Amino acid sequence: MGRMRRIWQPEIYYHVTMRGNNRQNIFLNDGDFALFFRALDYTYAKYPFTIIAYCLMNNHYHLLIRSPVEPLSNVMAILNKRYSEFYKRKYNYFGQLYETRYYASMVSDPISLLNVSSYIHQNPLNTTRELVGKMEDYSYSSYKYYYHQIKSAHPFLNTDLLPSLIASYPEIQPPDYCTYCENFRIHLEEKISPLHQLMLT
Repeated sequence: MGRMRRIWQPEIYYHVTMRGNNRQNIFLNDGDFALFFRALDYTYAKYPFTIIAYCLMNNHYHLLIRSPVEPLSNVMAILNKRYSEFYKRKYNYFGQLYETRYYASMVSDPISLLNVSSYIHQNPLNTTRELVGKMEDYSYSSYKYYYHQIKSAHPFLNTDLLPSLIASYPEIQPPDYCTYCENFRIHLEEKISPLHQLMLT
């Protein structure tokens, strides 16, 4: 039986997760993270996309991404192939780098966008041993751009949408995006799909 065709809606954001094969690390040092951003820039030049939240961990990564022109599967195919080629060439590595195809779930409403982005940004704190004391101190997450209100050098990152959602819906509390992230507490069994639960184990 062939693989199921993935659904792509160009106006929708997707929470994409990807993990290393056998849960191995796919980022071993700062240089590897830099190579992944090079792969993102390379992919963006071919098929423009927008990311509103990301977090790269040692053995997996999260993107909250929208691909308005090209099917998301094509964007992810180029990105993952490009980084895999970098990694294999750098470490003379043979074999499968990723565990399987990427996981993707649609995130369509404002509250879900706020919640999923908060979950992504809290990843460095939701580990057996916290990687940092504060989300803004983690280098490989988009949260620092929100917290320090600085612009990323990468054209694919949009940090305007999430704060604007809170500004557009006065009933949402707290009143600003960073406070929303910091106060966000996730109940895995209720709010994260089984596929995303796998990323934490």
